[in-house]
Amino acid sequence: MAEHQLKPDTWVDLYADYLFNYAIGRISDAEVAKDLVQETFMAGLKSAKNYKGDAAERTWLIAILKRKVIDHYRKINSKKGKAEVRMNYSSQTDAEGDWLEEQVADPFSSFENSDIENEELGLAIQSCISKLPKKQAMVFTMKTIQGISTEDICNELGINPSNLWVMIHRARTALMGCLNQNWF
Repeated sequence: MAEHQLKPDTWVDLYADYLFNYAIGRISDAEVAKDLVQETFMAGLKSAKNYKGDAAERTWLIAILKRKVIDHYRKINSKKGKAEVRMNYSSQTDAEGDWLEEQVADPFSSFENSDIENEELGLAIQSCISKLPKKQAMVFTMKTIQGISTEDICNELGINPSNLWVMIHRARTALMGCLNQNWF
């Protein structure tokens, strides 16, 4: 294979539209797609010394952009589970009404739900899980409730990690709809 040379001064003219179209097809937000293309060019400049010339310049830039898209989704998905809840610290401080992240999951919170509400919610969740397709329910239960590792679930069920995460996403979406209809 012929050696390819990087020409960063031509990247915007030659590849910006192609990279943008690739990004917008995966992100569906023009501003984020533009940012990711810009980040791709910056990362390309920073890692130019590692370019071996085994792939064409555009292919190499697309590989960088793919990682940027993945990182973008990881970043937004890691924030999804965090709730902001308005809480009172105590009546003796001026901090009353501050926003706290993840207060909902705090096991030491003095603002926990009553046992009856927890039991009702648990029954509603179980009812919603039972309405999921069998494999989806199994994967969701194994990963989210039982805490089994992705690798172990994939080996046991003969699926790949991408399939697992698609099933979990679909299960969560269906459960949220079911809970909104039957609990909230």
